[in-house]
Formats: sequence, structure tokens, C-alpha cells
Amino acid sequence: MKKFLALALALCLSVMALAGCSGNGGAAEGGEAATNMKVAMVTDYGDITDQSFNQTTYEACKAWATANGVDFNYFKPATNSDEDRISMIEKAVDEGYTVIVMPGYAFAPAIEKTAGEYPDVTFIALDVSAGDFSKDYKLPSNLYSAVYQEELCGYMAGYAAVKLGYTKLGFLGGMAVPAVVRYGYGFVQGADAAAAETGAAVEINYAYGNQFFGDADITAAMDTWYAAGTEVVFACGGGIFTSAAEAAQKVGGKVIGVDVDQAASIDGTYGSGMTVTSAMKGLGATVNTMLTVVKEGKFAEYGGKIDNLGLVSDTPAENYVQLAPSTQFGTGFTEDDYNALVKAMHAGQVTVNNDITISAADNAKVVTVNDQGNIK
Repeated sequence: MKKFLALALALCLSVMALAGCSGNGGAAEGGEAATNMKVAMVTDYGDITDQSFNQTTYEACKAWATANGVDFNYFKPATNSDEDRISMIEKAVDEGYTVIVMPGYAFAPAIEKTAGEYPDVTFIALDVSAGDFSKDYKLPSNLYSAVYQEELCGYMAGYAAVKLGYTKLGFLGGMAVPAVVRYGYGFVQGADAAAAETGAAVEINYAYGNQFFGDADITAAMDTWYAAGTEVVFACGGGIFTSAAEAAQKVGGKVIGVDVDQAASIDGTYGSGMTVTSAMKGLGATVNTMLTVVKEGKFAEYGGKIDNLGLVSDTPAENYVQLAPSTQFGTGFTEDDYNALVKAMHAGQVTVNNDITISAADNAKVVTVNDQGNIK
């Protein structure tokens, strides 16, 4: 496992140069293993039961800490504000935690405020990109961030949906932040490629809820989609899946999950078989890799970097972006077909555009995209 993890990170595209090495109590100097390591996870503004980023990160941190005999705790900000996220980071440091794990782009301002103030603490950020930080911010050597090539697993999900016979699709994004946009644009490209191969006439309703949770207004919009023939909606944005699932439940519709394998949580609440697949990021793998790096005293090799994690193998399960193991494979798209798709993508035979400055419709050649903007 360690061999794979080392290889995976070595092959990842590093999008920022190493900013240098300084003393780091959490990561230790050079090859010296960390001692007195204590791991804290700070939630963005959700809870550890959100069935998404926070829960996956929490469970990965807790499992790693238990397996390695390391103290672990999590801290939840009182509100969705930079001030409260900063407060929780400072509280964790005051209580002696040497490694702070933070999931989500919302942490960028808090990181800017705290990472430089605590050079002896290791900061590990998940999904915080260069564009989330201030323009002139220079990453300190005690900070590492992993971002993901969402367009790739978005492509897989769109391709799979059309190959499985769905021709009336929907994309419901949370807020139009870069990660969500990349998911959506990849989804359109995958559906487009599959439609070109099958000759199917495919339509995609495309909209953002302008928030990361479902509510009555968004559910009403989804009701309209499903009533007009939409068969499956890619619900991409934290808890916004509830609105898609509530609407799908009324008509026997389907959904596609995001970030983690959401089949158990969605199907368990809204009906067995509802979740066709989920476009996943390797949050747990990243946590395991980086905490092991810290423990082994090798963090200096990663500090000051943002790594853009994607495909590192022909084998789907070894990648940092993939479809969920619960995917409902069928005659149109079998597990062998999925393996072949990943192999082609890894080899560069299938490419996915990650330009988010264009429109959703610009990613389509044969499918029809009905871009409805923000629902709210």
C-alpha cells in the first residue's frame, strides 16, 4: 500500500513550486519521524454526518489515527464564517494538536490567517485551490493542499449515464465554484461522447442552486425537471442532493451522487436503487497518504505545494477520481467497459477539457444543453 501511495503522489501534477523547507513540529525535519503527533480535523461549516466532504474526511482521519495510535479529535465552527473557522484552528493548536486537516475551499481565508502564524503545525487542506487564495498569497512550507480533477470523474458519470440508456439528464450544481463547474462540464462532455457513439438524442437540463443544501425552492425546480421527462440528475454540491432525491422519489427517478459513494445514504433514505453512480474524489486516500507522510517525517517533500490529483493508474480503484463501487453497471455500460474507459483516459486517448471560462453548452457537440443559470 505504501508503495502505491508513494507512486501515486509522485505521478500527480504539482501546480505550485515547492516553497522551501522550514522547521515543522508536526512533520519533523527531513527524514526524522514525527513524535507527539496529534491530529485535528476542522469541519468547514457542516457536520461530520453530512454524507459528504466532512464525514469522509472525519472517518478517514479517525481510522488512520486509531490504526496508528495517534490522538485525534474534530472541531466544528459555530457558524459558517471565516472567524469561526479561524477560532477552531486556533483552539486545536492551543490544545496541542500538531496536524490540522481541513476539507473544502471555504478554508482559504482561515489558512491565510493561521498557517504562517503557527510554523510548527502541519496544515493539510483538501480541495483548496490556488484560485481560492488571495492573489499574492505564497503558500508556507507547513501547508499542503490537494485538489482534484473533477472534470474526469464528471466525464465518467455522464458517459456512463448515456451508455446505460438515459437520454434526459440533469446537472444540479451547488454554487458555481471552480470544482463544481469542472464536475458539470466534465459531465456534459462525457454524455456528449457517449451520445456521439450511440447516436442517441440526449438533452441535459443544467442549473446551479446557488447554495450547498436543498430546500423547497430547489426541490420544486427538480419536480419540474422530472415531471418533464428528466430521468437522472447529477446532484453536485454537498447537501443539495436532498432536493434532487426528494423530487426523484415522487416519480421513480434516478440521481447521481458526488464526492463520495452516496448510494447507501441516498438509497437508504429515498428508495433502493435510486443512485445510478457517484463521481468520487479520493479524499480518504489523500488523508491516509498525507498523515503517513507526516508520521514518517517526509512532509518537507510536500509542504508549500498544491497537487492536482487525478488518474495515476489503469486500475480505477487506484485513482484519485473514479466512479463509485456501487455503480449500477448494465448491458450498455459494464464494469469491463468502465475499466476500458479509465485505461483510455489514463493513456491520453480520451481527453477532457477543464476550461471553466466557457459555457456548459460549449462542451457539447451533439447533446442539447438547456442552461438555466441559478435557480435561486
